[in-house]
Amino acid sequence: MVKKEKHDMLHVLDFPYNGETLAKYILGDGKITQNRHHFVRNHGGVPDIDPDCFELEIGGLVNIPVRIPLRDLKDPAKFPGTRRREQIEEYPGDGDELINAPWGEGAIGTAVYRGVPLKKVIKIACGGKLPECSHFEFIGADTYFKKKEVYNYAVSVPWRKVRNNEEVLLAWEMNGEPLPRIHGAPLRVVVAGYIGARSCKWVYRINGLSEPSFGPVQRQEYLYYNQQIGKHNVYISNGFSIQAMPVSSAIMSPKTKDTIIHDGKIEFKGWAYSGNGNWVERVEVSPDGGHIWYAVAPEDMTEKYYYAWRLWKIEVPVDAEGWLEFCVRTWDSSNNTEPTYVRSAWNWDLHVTSSAHRIKIFSVNRSKPATAKRLKQLEELNEPFLPITKPLEFTIQKFEDYEAEYKKYPREPLE
Repeated sequence: MVKKEKHDMLHVLDFPYNGETLAKYILGDGKITQNRHHFVRNHGGVPDIDPDCFELEIGGLVNIPVRIPLRDLKDPAKFPGTRRREQIEEYPGDGDELINAPWGEGAIGTAVYRGVPLKKVIKIACGGKLPECSHFEFIGADTYFKKKEVYNYAVSVPWRKVRNNEEVLLAWEMNGEPLPRIHGAPLRVVVAGYIGARSCKWVYRINGLSEPSFGPVQRQEYLYYNQQIGKHNVYISNGFSIQAMPVSSAIMSPKTKDTIIHDGKIEFKGWAYSGNGNWVERVEVSPDGGHIWYAVAPEDMTEKYYYAWRLWKIEVPVDAEGWLEFCVRTWDSSNNTEPTYVRSAWNWDLHVTSSAHRIKIFSVNRSKPATAKRLKQLEELNEPFLPITKPLEFTIQKFEDYEAEYKKYPREPLE
């Protein structure tokens, strides 16, 4: 099933299956990620659920507990109308399962979902919620192991999120197609603007609660810790739950460790996003590790949306040669931006790598006469320039030329 639905992915974990979108599809698919390329985050196996027999249970602190067949949810007459690897490589953290799923820049995508707002279902089917209800818990059919115990996936969101009509959706369609099984079919939750962990897949029960879910994913995982908290002094109570997705961005082209031969400018492409109803206003790229920043022109970014990324591109002036560090940062509609360095956003659980994304590339500026001369020499000798670590098969400087330079500029004082 995984091979059928996700045959062209960066497979970061076989079981539970986790797959990252390849850079060529993030940029190539455009502003909507195709289903077969969309990243996958799973905590357990993929359940086998018959949509014709499926019923959604809603209970807890609601006026009328109900069981709703999927066909009724779809009936408009009844219910009308996303970089952990950076932290791992720099500063390792909790080794429970995080090291086994080293997410990079491809763990993001944008899709168009179709479904019914949970607010509408609670109002129409359940007659509303009880006054003491302030959270809604989602329970998925998938199971996973945590500290030698077996759990169903369980998370929650506050009622204030649900009551914003379109922000919590019960979805059965993705990009105009039936929801793929690996993405939560027959029914999943989509919580706009929150981290993906709150968008429960294979949801089969919803509970109204007076406080957040006690499921481990909600209470014990996806926590943000102080930078000084480590393995020797970490407690669950040290961290706070991550809900809204912070502003984030990434360079997708070129890739880190690439060698770029250019004429004084290098083109960069990537994505930018901000959650919780904010949108991306500005994207900036730095050619010197974060001191000077060049802003992407508005015409070189895709359209603004409340709950979607913006793809961008920019040509940045580059004079220097050799190994250089480039980074990107984003400003959103609430003037939020990213921490400049990964250490500024490091936490023991390695969650939400929201610092400025950095890559190192080897710059070869052929607008410089010496560089142009060397490249021409290699071409005439039919010698490949890459890889840069390959020793050249010829002497790089004639002895008489070296001797002349040595006499012109002595290495030691004359007296």
